[in-house]
Amino acid sequence: MDVNQVDLTISAVRADQYPTTGYPEIALVGRSNVGKSSLTNTLINRRNFAHTSSQPGKTQTLNFYDVENQLYFVDVPGYGYAKVSKKQREEFGQMIEQYLTQRQQLRGVILLVDARHTPTADDAQMYQWLTYYHLPVLVVATKTDKVKPSQYTKVIKEVKNKLQFVKDQPLILFSATSKRGKDDVWHWIEKQTGVK
Repeated sequence: MDVNQVDLTISAVRADQYPTTGYPEIALVGRSNVGKSSLTNTLINRRNFAHTSSQPGKTQTLNFYDVENQLYFVDVPGYGYAKVSKKQREEFGQMIEQYLTQRQQLRGVILLVDARHTPTADDAQMYQWLTYYHLPVLVVATKTDKVKPSQYTKVIKEVKNKLQFVKDQPLILFSATSKRGKDDVWHWIEKQTGVK
């Protein structure tokens, strides 16, 4: 998709705040600081539209980005950040679970993992949870520019083993720096949403 127009429509914490346009939605989930904002910025051809932060746990709302008045990217709060209080984690968990299991417009979920490290237990739990609810999932391994190309096969194997991939599960290696994988991610989004 050729993106010219993007707006942050709303930062929501409750279902009654979600947009009512009916556009298809793609959610982005992953550990804090895994690169959700960088992926969003790369997909929409912007440098700093989705705010990137060196401070983990910064996103605490569901951020709905209207792309070309055709679909929404929904940036979901990162998980696995220890400094967020237990009460906050529970509130995030309820908000995210409600959105992912009840939102009619949701067409797929992009799960981001850091290519530099073996996926965490939280990553595996999120993947298993998404597949349990039969949500279409694309796993994207980010920050591949910081991994030697000779290690790519190892990265793919580690991600698949740790997450316990289901058959035919797509996995894309991505870099916000080199734009590697950008077109492949867009192809999956277009296939899920019917948007071109």
